[in-house]
Amino acid sequence: MQDQDFLQDARTRLRTAVTAANLPASIPLQVSPWVAMSLLQKSIRRGQEGLALRAAATLLVVSPERLWRRCGGIAFEDVGLADLETVALVVAALAGKRFRATLGGEWPVASCIVSGLALASKCRAADDLLMSAELHPAFAHTRQTLAGLSLPELLDLVTGVGRIEERAIALWYAVGTMRRPSDHLQYRRGDAQAAFERLNTPSLAAINAVAQEGYRRTGEFLCPLLCLLHTVRQLETVALSDDPLPPERMIGEVPGWCLDLYSREGRAALEVFTRGTSRSARWLRDHVPPYRRVECLGGVVFRVEGGVVRQRVCWPTSTRLREMVDYDSHGLGHDEARELLDMMRDDIPLLNRVRADG
Repeated sequence: MQDQDFLQDARTRLRTAVTAANLPASIPLQVSPWVAMSLLQKSIRRGQEGLALRAAATLLVVSPERLWRRCGGIAFEDVGLADLETVALVVAALAGKRFRATLGGEWPVASCIVSGLALASKCRAADDLLMSAELHPAFAHTRQTLAGLSLPELLDLVTGVGRIEERAIALWYAVGTMRRPSDHLQYRRGDAQAAFERLNTPSLAAINAVAQEGYRRTGEFLCPLLCLLHTVRQLETVALSDDPLPPERMIGEVPGWCLDLYSREGRAALEVFTRGTSRSARWLRDHVPPYRRVECLGGVVFRVEGGVVRQRVCWPTSTRLREMVDYDSHGLGHDEARELLDMMRDDIPLLNRVRADG
């Protein structure tokens, strides 16, 4: 079956899913688009379907383009290899407003895919691989040297037997860095079509078709990473578990965990927290320069609260990648990062108090 056949089949299955779904009421929240986007993604990670639907309803009113773009990102960042059928349905929904109108309109399609994302098992290995490839200090030299290789040389590395982080960097340069620029990689145009063709094998055909269309629609480098990760995951033992969820507190209509670094309210709370008396705040003042404290804290809060999921699909490589990002990609030493993460887990109730005092 050719790529277009896979995509057409996914659109047919989406039509069936939308038709069969019970259409929920659309009940928007009175929050900013940034809070709504955060609530959408973090509710999906935690399997909280009702909150996710309210966030989606909000975005459909105030910023519909953000809703569809964020759903595409969530599919590859948070679900990924755990549920490729759900990823395929989300990609199918990105075909455009005219196509969605033939399925019943924006809310029937949005509610169907958001519910599917919330109920699906989760795999965040693609995001952890991206972060490791981009930020981990062990690959700083690789990020520089691979930039000068030719496309055939890069693709040979992608399909070779090297470390998956190095293969991911090679893939990033092969695809090109212009759609997802990074301060840590050199600018390169690349050839995404050639990269996807090189990754395409009989066992990867369906994933490749969905990932290629996802990349075309979103520009997210997470999309081709799914193909790369699948070559590793199929050789490893997979288990399912829930992440520990820290205490939560409602702040008005929304839980505190959706007030993150990328919303005005969330960033303001983090700034106040860094000046407080908690162990985490004192540690930050002792170890991190003032201009980096809020960003560092935001990253740590994400690892202990914002990025946690229910029904996480775990396998040895995914666990290793997660630990690399947890402990080695914050601009801190491994032991320092571990210490700060442990303190922040204990201090989440204090952060929630600051959020509530807003």
